[in-house]
Amino acid sequence: MLGYFGPAGTFTHQALLTISADEAIAYPSVPQALDAVRGGEVEAAMVPIENSVEGGVSATLDTLASGRRLMIVREVLVPVQFNLYARAGTTLADVRRVITHPHSAAQTRYWTAANLPRVAVTEGGSNAAAAQEVADPASRFDAAICGQMAGEQYGLVPIATGIADNPSAVTRFVLVSRPTEPSEPTGADKTTLVAYMHTDRSGALLEILEQFAGRGVSLSRIESRPTKTGMGNYCFSIDAEGHLRDPRVAEAMLGLHRICEDVIFLGSYPRADGVRPVVARGFTDADFAAAKQWYATLVHPEDD
Repeated sequence: MLGYFGPAGTFTHQALLTISADEAIAYPSVPQALDAVRGGEVEAAMVPIENSVEGGVSATLDTLASGRRLMIVREVLVPVQFNLYARAGTTLADVRRVITHPHSAAQTRYWTAANLPRVAVTEGGSNAAAAQEVADPASRFDAAICGQMAGEQYGLVPIATGIADNPSAVTRFVLVSRPTEPSEPTGADKTTLVAYMHTDRSGALLEILEQFAGRGVSLSRIESRPTKTGMGNYCFSIDAEGHLRDPRVAEAMLGLHRICEDVIFLGSYPRADGVRPVVARGFTDADFAAAKQWYATLVHPEDD
């Protein structure tokens, strides 16, 4: 059984349906969905982790970084578009109160300012929860900003469509399970980890970045997140191009382990877009193998 950040009709639900049409359990928050995986209630859960407009999803990044370790086993990319949905008979002029998810509010703020300048927008929950709320005839909200799946799921009608400020927005979702052996490398993979510094000092972040740069590993995402242990204490959530079994990534991970207080490995998995990294000369698997063979001749010259 799988789980997801619900209720039914969220973009997360839509992402899950791209890989499984089986019955799944909806959870009201990202932490609850991930804790259900930790507790064995579900085998894995789909949660949002990054948006191309708003960046990382804090609830997911922080829950993955703390507590019993979890592992990302798959990612899904979903184009995100928003409509304004309301109960039948409502017009744009009738709208006084709108509810939506915080990321949805951020991605439609310019449209809302231009078309609903005096309307109060409340942020909270999920897109589908917003639609579910508006579907209630007793609701104090007149409309919800959400996706088509959520609006239709709860019997609402669109009174404005295509309202996203960026029509090219994409949200990245990840399927998270309990720790397991990473899948075999595909050549188009991503590795996610969290690096904790020993102390916050000048050059500490540079030292972390050098572990990747010195091995030819590109990063597709790096974000600082508070460790919640004190003001100014941060860790770094990182997506690196490559697989744990790639020699360049393996050596970078070993380097991080030497210099960091802690390194949390959150999985190596195929990229949803299938894009293969451009590996510079000197950092291919063959280059690492040749260097290792050369080094062996220095230690055992009789074998040369």
